[in-house]
Amino acid sequence: MIGWHDVYKVVEAMFPLYVALVLGYGSVKWWHIFTPEQCNAINLLVCYFTLPLFTFEFAAHVDPFKMNYLFIGADAISKVIIVVVLAFWAKCSSKGSYCWSITSFSLSTLTNSLVIGVPLLKAMYGQTAVELVVQSSVIQGIIWLTILLFVLEFRKTRSNSIIITDSHHASESVKDKDVERNHDDEHNMVAAAAAAISRPPPLWSLMKIVWLKLALNPNSYACFIGMAWAFVASRWHLEMPAIIEGSILIMSRAGIGMAMFSMGLFMALQEKFMACGPSLTVFGLVLRFVAGPAAIAIGSIAVGLHGDVLRVVIIQAALPQSITSFIYAKEYGLHADVLSTAVIFGMLLSLPILVGYYAFLEFLH
Repeated sequence: MIGWHDVYKVVEAMFPLYVALVLGYGSVKWWHIFTPEQCNAINLLVCYFTLPLFTFEFAAHVDPFKMNYLFIGADAISKVIIVVVLAFWAKCSSKGSYCWSITSFSLSTLTNSLVIGVPLLKAMYGQTAVELVVQSSVIQGIIWLTILLFVLEFRKTRSNSIIITDSHHASESVKDKDVERNHDDEHNMVAAAAAAISRPPPLWSLMKIVWLKLALNPNSYACFIGMAWAFVASRWHLEMPAIIEGSILIMSRAGIGMAMFSMGLFMALQEKFMACGPSLTVFGLVLRFVAGPAAIAIGSIAVGLHGDVLRVVIIQAALPQSITSFIYAKEYGLHADVLSTAVIFGMLLSLPILVGYYAFLEFLH
């Protein structure tokens, strides 16, 4: 049975994160220490230095040959369940759509696993839980965020091709006025335009764009390089030279604190906490804290996970929203207000909700 001491351990681990969050928020909203331009500079510091090195540090110490492949399988099954449900919803419901399916996938599956998950789950279940969280973060960075980026780029390229084709068709129509054409020519032109609209963009060109964007994203290549080193080090039992490890640690140790401080700056710069309205806010929170954990619980039971591993998997699926998913949503102009609200409210509500999950799962035990 969980006791107050166990709850206190969790709060003790999470409280410093919220201190950094409040300091970041207050430095802009209350004390007016930083301008928006200075906030942007701090965010760039976090984006290009502290958080990538923090991510690399954890990824580089994973043993790829001892990863929990049942957990990875459970995670994949949960993602497939959500994709199938969203595809069915988009096809069969009048309220469903391809665009909302992308956003719903982000809301229900992509978490802020390292920054919040490492201190939280270490306090709950120890070092074994940290290893699972790191595995989850690496898989998310290498596979699921790549797939999300590919889908968003596909949507953008397809939309652009439709706009270009429509513009071309309109200009040609202005020329249906200047030059007399026979009926067959008009019919052929319309048919050709319709074929151009329905033609998907070339897969290779999409992949080039996606890989370029990943190459320019420091957290993505931190995952890739970290895992590459982990494979080499684990295979040949190598240790990272102390001079390199020390150079990484001196910045990565600031990773969690600076990420939370940057999150506070982000919250302070928003015009409204609830940018998307109450109904969409509730929708996003239900997907984040209910649908995601429920799907991974099904996947975990399907592959036979049990005990503390099952509890860790469920709790890590209920972590706050991934900030990267909001960055992508903003870049591609797809429901950025919904993701922004999910990030803010997810961060504010995560402590009581995650403690509630912890207590409930321990009670079931």
